[in-house]
Amino acid sequence: MPETNVPNEHERLRILEAQVQVLAQAVRALAEGLEDIPSQDTEREKQAARGARLAHELLLSQGLGASG
Repeated sequence: MPETNVPNEHERLRILEAQVQVLAQAVRALAEGLEDIPSQDTEREKQAARGARLAHELLLSQGLGASG
């Protein structure tokens, strides 16, 4: 019987934990991009766009981005 490259339970858990960490980073990037910080003189739209771009890049780096 040929051996397949199916990850074992521990490897799947490691992959899942890494993906959850990336998702948390993406959510943090989005939240920071949408924060309204009065003490900073930034344009809110640019800040939100940067946060969204970073979140998207984080997701893509782990193969979690939507395709198409």
